[in-house]
Amino acid sequence: MKRNLTYQALQGLLQNIPQLHQVSEVEPLLRGYSSDLKCKVFVPDQGHFLLRTYHLSQESLKRTEYQCMTAMRELGVRCPLPISMGRLDEENGYMLLGYIEGEEASEALPHMSQQSQWDVGMEAGTELRKIHRFKVEDQAESWYVRKSKKHKRYVEKYRQCSVKMEHDQHVLAFIEENLDWMKHRPDGFQHDDFHPGNLVIKDDKLAGVIDFNRFDQGDPVHEFLKLGLFASETSIPYSIGQIQGYFGGNEPDEQFWRLYSLYTAMALVSSVVWIQQVKPEETNDMMDKIERVREDHDDFRRFVPRWYNLKNQ
Repeated sequence: MKRNLTYQALQGLLQNIPQLHQVSEVEPLLRGYSSDLKCKVFVPDQGHFLLRTYHLSQESLKRTEYQCMTAMRELGVRCPLPISMGRLDEENGYMLLGYIEGEEASEALPHMSQQSQWDVGMEAGTELRKIHRFKVEDQAESWYVRKSKKHKRYVEKYRQCSVKMEHDQHVLAFIEENLDWMKHRPDGFQHDDFHPGNLVIKDDKLAGVIDFNRFDQGDPVHEFLKLGLFASETSIPYSIGQIQGYFGGNEPDEQFWRLYSLYTAMALVSSVVWIQQVKPEETNDMMDKIERVREDHDDFRRFVPRWYNLKNQ
């Protein structure tokens, strides 16, 4: 992605945003993998806002993202309030959002009681359920066709990688034998990056869901694969709570776990490729996560991961 705008250049363009004429503080937000520049800005008597910039080649996609967040608010989702969007100059646009005060859940959860971690997970699952209520148009190809094609492209790239996961033949065979599980699945709106790094906690409660910039469409169960790779490493009680919160406090059925394990296995393959292409310096850390997930599922001989143990609530 193009990322021509610098934080220094952005300072001189803030006056092009009507709501920021009186801005007095600009704090760059450097975390995450997005190509957007992100800043926390302060306007006296109005408070903090989140400012995101993007190259105009992404304008259509960003407008859709903005509209999705507007719809999320109407559904009661605790997400940033869309305030305005427009152009900064000939090459860059901006999106101005309300700022959700609090701490990133990935940092806050380990310092909370197990009960509070589970409670936040329950809240997160409830929010995810609301997100999935957003109606989207049907795609020309089914979720099964789209996802199968994408996986096969990743497998081709994976076979060319110099780094590979252990016992990969078992993982690849499990996926290939069970692709048909994706047939006739719901094909709805996805946040597509739902994990504690994109959740905000304040006073040990869920304050909001952020970063909708990777929104997509597909099977709702696909949203849960980040639990295995990321969330369960941060907080098992949270991860259990997210699943149970999504299902209204009930246990998911066997079909959920079959699909969860399938999507998780596919994510291991794509993660090997992705990390070596995008952040090769983090390959070792990612491979550690992948091996942990693979072991959690006994090379996918078990659908329910080891960490899903109700005693951990």
